[in-house]
Amino acid sequence: QVQLVESGGGLVQAGGSLRLSCAASGPYSDYAMGWFRQAPGKEREFVAAITWNGRTTAYAEHVKGRFAISRDNAKNTVHLQMNSLKPDDTALYYCAFSYRDRIGAPSTADYNFWGQGTQVTVSS
Repeated sequence: QVQLVESGGGLVQAGGSLRLSCAASGPYSDYAMGWFRQAPGKEREFVAAITWNGRTTAYAEHVKGRFAISRDNAKNTVHLQMNSLKPDDTALYYCAFSYRDRIGAPSTADYNFWGQGTQVTVSS
């Protein structure tokens, strides 16, 4: 199985920034990575995703222009740079791994393994 280890969550003020990181056990190649988040009482929702070669990225509408996803394949890691954070961004953020290198659909069904989640809290 693939193990995902997340880090970088924390408490920030509105307008601040955080950088989430996720390391996948390896070696693996040709896999897509994504970030999802889940707030209390809400469904898990798509945030961002990136293909193996990094040429294709996808973002949820509510984070476009504020978040940026990237990856370092040599370290089997993916990052999510979050800027201009808003209180509505408060959630448990999950890293996700897909054997299939595709990100066309922002569905949880596209991903095979999940991290433990890292908490992001944005105060107003």
